[in-house]
Amino acid sequence: MTDPDRPVGSLTLAVRRAGRLLCWSLATAMATAAVDITASPHTGWWHTLWPLPWYLTCASAAAWAALRAREKSTGGGRRDPLSEQDVRTDWDQAA
Repeated sequence: MTDPDRPVGSLTLAVRRAGRLLCWSLATAMATAAVDITASPHTGWWHTLWPLPWYLTCASAAAWAALRAREKSTGGGRRDPLSEQDVRTDWDQAA
């Protein structure tokens, strides 16, 4: 978990935004699929509209994966791994 007082780089912000887009587009895709199954709208535009969130989900998943891989390869803003002492401190603080 990142420290809220620590400055966040632009790559980390991009990863967060892509992750949020992925979650919201997946939720929208599931909702539109549920409406398509239960209500079966017979309007012409519905058959064009309901698959769009699924396409956005695929695109945002690919973008998130690429950005996250890039973030991990650059170190994600953290140069040194957590030591055993840091892990205990974070765990004790959370508890």
